Amino acid sequence: MSVELLSSRINALEESATLGMTKKARELAAQGHKVISLSVGEPDFKTPKHICDAAKDAIDAGFHGYSPVAGYPDLRKAIADKLKRDNNLEWGPENIVVSTGAKHALANAISVLVNPGEEVIIFAPYWVSYSEMVKLAEGTSVIVEGSFDNNFKVTPEQFEAAITPKTKLVMFASPNNPTGSVYTEEELRAIAAIVEKHPNIFVLADEIYEYINFTAGGHFSIGSIPAIKDRVITVNGVAKGHAMTGWRIGFTASAKWIAEGLEKLQGQVTSGTCSIAQKAATAAFNGPLDEAYKMKEAYDRRRHLVVGLLREIPGFKVNMPDGAFYAFPDISYYFGKTDGKTVINNSDDFCMWLLAEAFVATVAGSGFGAPNCMRISTAAADEQLAEACERIKTAVAKLK
Repeated sequence: MSVELLSSRINALEESATLGMTKKARELAAQGHKVISLSVGEPDFKTPKHICDAAKDAIDAGFHGYSPVAGYPDLRKAIADKLKRDNNLEWGPENIVVSTGAKHALANAISVLVNPGEEVIIFAPYWVSYSEMVKLAEGTSVIVEGSFDNNFKVTPEQFEAAITPKTKLVMFASPNNPTGSVYTEEELRAIAAIVEKHPNIFVLADEIYEYINFTAGGHFSIGSIPAIKDRVITVNGVAKGHAMTGWRIGFTASAKWIAEGLEKLQGQVTSGTCSIAQKAATAAFNGPLDEAYKMKEAYDRRRHLVVGLLREIPGFKVNMPDGAFYAFPDISYYFGKTDGKTVINNSDDFCMWLLAEAFVATVAGSGFGAPNCMRISTAAADEQLAEACERIKTAVAKLK
């Protein structure tokens, strides 16, 4: 049998760049190589105890059956309370739809809003799956690139220039994956002012890194701006801030008619997500944030460590990220160089060469819409990060 027999929509999809590199790193590790994997965006901390205890209690209490499609009422209320407390977002439980991870929430929102041929403006660099989700919905991605000099952030002027009569949605993450950039309140209000002028444009705001924000101003949710509130779909979850990646809990907060559409779609595709994970997430949203703040302190320390070390490598250009747990150096200085065996033509070549030469797994920026860069996860122990940077520095010295 042949892949040609698969549907055209699945053959058109690209493999996830982050998951692809992680798979290759695991294969090398299985062969006995001491690989330092900095490719996956996953906290290296354990889920806090009070959250795990809530999951155990849920098992003992018999939450073993199907859950409501949109999520348990107590979890939806906990999310609504969290949004009011942390984000100045006034949504009730009826506006919340719980999904199997924030990735699922994003895909649901795009599928519910975007018709074939409609355009989705994506601020680049962007998370690898954004454009592929648009492709699955038969929409058209319009990529607007933020410059290195503007800390990879798209300006309101760039955004407005990209709008056409076919524009249906604009989507971005703040704090951003892969760059760690954070849009300020002033910048988001300027973007919102443009959206306000175009009543048929919606905003998909990915806020999964909300609690990992190092800026003095803190996190600001574009959905809290009254003039466009009903046209903003806020996506968040427990994966990053609460170290709960494997629990697979995300959510959308949106106008009721959108939430009803999301619930309708989810009811036909997955139904409600894991009952035990939902009870754990309820404890996360209702409970203390002490552990989240401790993790944030560690990520803050690590970003300074890694950026400092990367800036010592000749040719690397590195911004200081304001959030998330990544460094995103521009490595284009090495394009066209060779170690005598391999020529580095682009970021994909560079990252594959680095894995083979130094056994350090990173992710090429091409998958994020930034082909001159590579992403390094700083969600690892300080010692590992320091060793990885040293291996990279030693390896690139061979490129001439």
